[in-house]
Order: sequence, then structure tokens, then C-alpha cells
Amino acid sequence: MSFRSALLLLTVGGLTGSALSGQAALKPGRKYTTVERLAPERLAAVHAARSQFAAARKPGPPVGVYQDFPAVLHVHAEDAPHTLGKRAEVLAAAKQTGIRVVMLSDHNGPKPDTWHGLRDGVLFLAGAENGGKHELVYPSPAPGVRFHSHPEGQLDASPDGWDGMEIYNRHADAEDDTDFLAYLKSALAVPAKVQELSALFRQYPDEAFASGCDYWPEIFARWDRISATRPFTGIAANDAHQNQVFAGGKLVLDPYPVAFRNTVAHILARELSEPAVIDSLRAGRAYVSHDWLCDPDGFSFVAANNLGVFEMGDTVPLASTTRLVARSPIPAKWKFFQDGKVVSEQQGAQVSFTVPGRGSYRAEAWLEVDGEQRPWIYTNAIRADTPDSSKIGLPGMTLDAGITVEKDIQYTAAAPEDAAKLQLDIYKKSDLPAGAPVLFFVHGGAWKSGDRKQYPFFGNLFAKAGYVVVVPSYRLSPRYKHPTHIEDIAAAFAWTVRNVAAHGGDPSKILAAGHSAGGHLVALLATNPKYLAAHNLDAKSIRGVLALSGVYDVTGLEGSASSNAFVGDAELLKGASPIKQIQSGLPPFLVTYCQWDYGTLPQQAIEFHNALKSAGLRSQLVYIPGESHITEMTNITKSTDALAQTMKEFMGGLQ
Repeated sequence: MSFRSALLLLTVGGLTGSALSGQAALKPGRKYTTVERLAPERLAAVHAARSQFAAARKPGPPVGVYQDFPAVLHVHAEDAPHTLGKRAEVLAAAKQTGIRVVMLSDHNGPKPDTWHGLRDGVLFLAGAENGGKHELVYPSPAPGVRFHSHPEGQLDASPDGWDGMEIYNRHADAEDDTDFLAYLKSALAVPAKVQELSALFRQYPDEAFASGCDYWPEIFARWDRISATRPFTGIAANDAHQNQVFAGGKLVLDPYPVAFRNTVAHILARELSEPAVIDSLRAGRAYVSHDWLCDPDGFSFVAANNLGVFEMGDTVPLASTTRLVARSPIPAKWKFFQDGKVVSEQQGAQVSFTVPGRGSYRAEAWLEVDGEQRPWIYTNAIRADTPDSSKIGLPGMTLDAGITVEKDIQYTAAAPEDAAKLQLDIYKKSDLPAGAPVLFFVHGGAWKSGDRKQYPFFGNLFAKAGYVVVVPSYRLSPRYKHPTHIEDIAAAFAWTVRNVAAHGGDPSKILAAGHSAGGHLVALLATNPKYLAAHNLDAKSIRGVLALSGVYDVTGLEGSASSNAFVGDAELLKGASPIKQIQSGLPPFLVTYCQWDYGTLPQQAIEFHNALKSAGLRSQLVYIPGESHITEMTNITKSTDALAQTMKEFMGGLQ
């Protein structure tokens, strides 16, 4: 039933009992009824709060491997007699409001002429609302997704067959607003009242439209019950028709732009395409936001532990202390839920909560507006579970038959207390012909931990592939600061150039690889010439660089756990950042990042790759799905491992 139909029933006496008895009890956060919210002073106060939010916004850097595509679901246009809006108006409204995805929901559709695909930068998906079944269906690309629609009328319905449900529907609020329906009926009979109401909706379109927005605990309770047992995506439903037009068009309550700003489903996907959008919706990589309150750009809700960073829709292995971290561009009141129960409430622009155990975790952000608490953001769940040992177990450290290792080779002079960190190990086949290519590998550990002795599996793997593998250690923070780490690595590399021939390697075929902090160090070795120049070498001595989940800009590390490795002025940090040192004549680069990488490492990889390409240099950017920052290394010895295959192909192309 449309909002207009609800008004008609009220007018002719079709609503009885409680519907005519006035507004139901105020829902959570409310202080005022909808009619009270429509008072000019209330609308002005809300508008002032919105302006303050906009002025205070401080978006942080993007986190994770996905882009945030603002989307509107459950949109009607040219699909039924009671739908007054046109598809061209939907496109115009989407462009006006920054919506990137429009998911049409034709009544008993999709209609043959429904739009789908990209139109002027906006992606349209064709779907259907099957009202009798209370569901939204988006059938393409197969198998599509199905959502429980208007659950307020079916709170006990079986979830079988659905991928998720509407956790917010603006239409449900409209039908529940009996005080406003009665007020509107009365106002429409008085021309002066119509003029007054029309003026308010013109002056405060977003505030007036949102005056009826509510939080439905019973809907969230249903969602939480289901989510505790299996993944079940929560979506927002605009239910936009652009059909709330009264008094001969003088009063329009629901223009598409206002409806689109009011409620947005932000879809996290790697690209703007139908398959990527459907895949993310099925997985639960999305959050719901009332964007009219404040632009949520810069919002994130993740789970972080030593393995990596996990997004909404993921299952985080409880392999170490795991924290939920929520970040928003303005401070908010946060509520963390475990299987539907509030387990933490905090205030701030970035808050965190230590996960106590298995469960389905989600968060809500609320803003104080004109003395009320208004819901702003609802996340989808991150599930926490015991780790699968087959996926995060350490690789074997035993060398295969025919693989030898020469250990503890001193590569530079050292004080006795530093000697063990200024040594390297060399892995190779016992029958390797002279002149083999060389893989120089630098370990990670945030510049403060790690050692070459942890990497026999790596040496064994690439020695079997025909490489002489050189793995150095280096001095670590916090005792040693930059540039000690890179100076040690430059010394180890120089030793390799001058001595690897005696170990069967070709000094003109040395590839430099590194993971995490090691990725930073090999990238810096190639880009900042002074470290190799200290050994009378230059970047031409590096055949290729394999930077695996590395850090390429350290200027933003202030306050992080790794910041004690880089202490100094802006020039020192610039000199320590490979992305700031790019110049002509550099070797080819392989730059990789993985699905559950740390923090901003995916963005760093993308930006570094783009900077290399912009400088006319050869660079290959590779995304490794299904791996965390740690497992991308510990799983590298598996026969189907994507990272190992990518590395071998890249190195093979440089021989």
C-alpha cells in the first residue's frame, strides 16, 4: 500500500481502531512526533545541526580493498499506474545526489523495457517487487539475490529462500505515521495550510521528508535472530515512487532526489558492475546510511587482528586479539551488537571493541539532533569464528631433497651484539648450473620483528623453481630507526652482487622481493638512489622488484605502531617513502595486495602502481583474493597459491 493510499483510506474511514487513535508510542531516540518535528523551529534546528555536521566532517583515508558505491534499492519508475516518477527523472536524481547504483524494483517485473547497465555513469539493475510474496528479486546476473521486503508485516516469516531483508523501509514509516496522515488530511482541506506546508517542504526538503523516519526494534530483532545463525544481508529500501503529489502539484512530499538522499545502501565492491554489486549484496558487504543527516564518506567498520583487516560480510578468524573498529567522519554514538545484544556503547569518531568470542557482530551510529537521537548508520555483520588451521597453519620448515642452505653468512662488519642481524642465508639446488637467476628476499615485521630464520619455506619453494635465494636479516626497531634498516638491506644487496656468483648465481639477474616492511625496503632500495650509491651501485643492478603488500608512503605513520621506526622531519619521511622517490630508469615492478590486507595497504599499493605508470615505468598490479596479510605468505607453498604463481610468471618474464 502506498503512502497516498494510506491517506485515502484515512479520508474515507477505511482505517479503524488504533490507526485512528493517534500516533503510536514514540520509537527509540524520539522526543517529538512527526507533526511536532514539522514545526518551523524544529526544522530549522535540524537544518542547523546538519550544517554543523557538514562543517565538522573529517574523512579518513580509505580502508580495505573495496570502493564505496552509494546505491538506492527498491526504486519504482514507469512500472505501475500509481508510480508517477519516470526513469529519466531517476537518472537525473541519481546524478544530482551522487548515487552510483540504482536497483529498480518493478511491480511484478522486471518490465521488458526496464533499464539495466551503465547510463551516464550510473549503474542500473533490473529487479522486481513481488508484493504478495513480500520480496525483492534481482535475478541477473544469475543466480541473483532475493530480499524479504516489508518485513514489518511478516516478522515471523521463514528466512528460507532469501539472501537478506530490508532493515529499513521509508514506506513503513509513512504507513505508521497516523498523526501525520490525519494532519495532512486536515491541511489539504485548507488552501492556506497547503501553502504553508508546501513552503516548509521547499525550504527544508530533507528535514521535512525525514520527519517521519524511525527505528524499528522489532525489525532489527528479526534480522539479528537470523544473522546469529547464518549470513543475512541487511538492506535499505527507499520504496521511491515520486507519487506523493497533492494539491495539483503544489505539494510534493517525495521527489526522487530527497528520497535518494534520505536512505542509501552503500555497497562495497571492487568495481562498478552488475556481477560485483550482486556478489557484494549476497555477501553482506554493505551498510545502510541516512545520508541526509551527514555524508558518511570515510566511514568504515572492520575487524582487525594480527592476520589482517576484515570487512562487513567477512568471517574473521579468532587467531589473536581481535578488535572491531568503527570510524566515521564526525563523532557519533556507537552501539556494538553481538548476536543482537548490545555489548558496548561508545562516543567518538573512531571507536573500538575487543571481540569476546564467536558470534555475529554489527554496529549502529546515532547522532544527536535537536535534542533527539537519530539513527545514522547501520552496518552489516562481521562474523567471528574459530580459525581453520588448514588455512592459517605455518608452512613446513624442512627442505626438500636436493635443496641446500648456507647459513649465517656475514654480509657486513658488525658489533658482536648485532652480528646475528647482519647475516644472510642462501638456498639453492645442489645440482644448480652456474649462472642461475637470483631472488633476494627481505622479510617483513613492521621494521621491528622478524628474521631470516623464519623463511626456510620461502627459500625452499623458489630454490626448487631454479633460483638462488638470498634471505638477509637486518637490525630492527625500536632500538634502530630509519635509515638503519634500509642501509643494512643495501649492504646485503651489495654483498649479493659481489659474491653470489661464487654460490651459483648470476649477479646480472638479481630480483629483489619483500613482504610488508620488506616490500617497503626493496621498493626504497630501487627508488632512492643514495643507498645503493653508497656501495657504488644503482637501480640497474636490480632486474625487477616484487613488492608484496608493502608500505610506500611512511609520511602518514605518525601515531601508529610502526611510527617508532621513522623518527625525523618531513624531509626524512619523504626520503623514506618510495612513492616520493620515483624517477626514470627504475626496474620493472610487481606490486601486490591481498583481500584481507592491513589497513591502508591496498590503497598504498594502488597509488604506488599508478605513480609508477604515470612516470612511464613498467608496473604490474595484482590483487590476491582469499588471503590475509599473514596467510599470503604462509600459504605461498601450496600448489594452487596465486601469489607464488604470480611471482614466478613475473620473474620468468624478466629472464
